Amino acid sequence: MDISQFSKCYAVRRMKEADIVDIFTLCSKNHLFYQYCPPFVTEESIADDMKALPPNKELSDKYYLGYYDAEKLIAVMDLIRAYPNENTAFIGFFMTDVSVQNTGIGSAIIDELCSYLTEIGFEHVRLGWVKGNPQAEHFWRKNGFTATGVTYDTDHYTVVVAEREL
Repeated sequence: MDISQFSKCYAVRRMKEADIVDIFTLCSKNHLFYQYCPPFVTEESIADDMKALPPNKELSDKYYLGYYDAEKLIAVMDLIRAYPNENTAFIGFFMTDVSVQNTGIGSAIIDELCSYLTEIGFEHVRLGWVKGNPQAEHFWRKNGFTATGVTYDTDHYTVVVAEREL
């Protein structure tokens, strides 16, 4: 995947350890997300997420990305290539800065990503939202994702698995 093709509006780059403070600043402002998806973010949890992989995947399949408007980090995304199957991309995490929420920027980023994934042969995008989080469910449904009927429980919440056909 060519991450420079993920967005025509924003600069997209892989995030590194040196970016953890900026990611933490973006994430820590989103209190509503962490009310539904505890525990609250820490720099250590971000470092762990940057390396976290689903079963049978390698770091080469993982794209932990930052979206920039000029020098400002406006969104963070964790994307896994070819998971849970070869025709599906998996969004493990997506968050926009609170300053750009409810402006259409998050939806535009997802639309551009889905267009690019279609161009390179993916057929589906899959993700999960926390059951009971109205903001997350509304955002993903508005962006064409439908609950698959599959859920799974974590120690703190239930995840609703959703998918968008490309």
